[in-house]
Amino acid sequence: MGLEMEAVAAAAPAAAREQGVEIYPLSRYYFGAKDAAAAPRGLETAADRALRLKANFAANGLRTSVHGVLLVRNSSFVLPGGRLRPGEEDVQGLKRKLSSKLSVLDDGEAIAEEEEDDWQVGECIGMWWRSEFEAIPFPYMPPSFRAPKECIKLFLIRLPMSRQFVVPRNMKLLAVPLSQIHNNAQVYGPVISGIPNLLSKFSLNVISD
Repeated sequence: MGLEMEAVAAAAPAAAREQGVEIYPLSRYYFGAKDAAAAPRGLETAADRALRLKANFAANGLRTSVHGVLLVRNSSFVLPGGRLRPGEEDVQGLKRKLSSKLSVLDDGEAIAEEEEDDWQVGECIGMWWRSEFEAIPFPYMPPSFRAPKECIKLFLIRLPMSRQFVVPRNMKLLAVPLSQIHNNAQVYGPVISGIPNLLSKFSLNVISD
């Protein structure tokens, strides 16, 4: 069951692009599991989720979500993310989400400030907009969107040479080829299926063991 985390595999192109990203072998990264601090959102009904989102919108206005794209050799992961707190900056909120979902600590434990800062958050590579809470997101703001309900942002995460990821047991990482998700919105949705196009401007420097 995938909640806020998706993983997609990528084969690095040889052609040089505008910007470079170093990609290390997947074998350099280690994955563990931890108990979830709260009940999985997958048990929430569609009606309950709609009521929760409407109440949040009434209290805080536009919902902004941030997500990270992380690249490793032969794999590309969309890291967990989620809603920003009111007044929270994009990068700091994404670091908080990454640490809470992928750190050794449980979600309910305090995370040290230096651990939150231990993420190299790069540029925002894409933005999508929802006109309604359950609507399909658009990669631009259509004129008909008078009061958008959510803005979804993707940031490129630059990985260190090695790292351990500890994932809550109620979440799952999925790995699929980029060639499979490209132009495949029916299965993966418009955001994930658009990632190959977003990555085309980067020169991927594959590092061997």
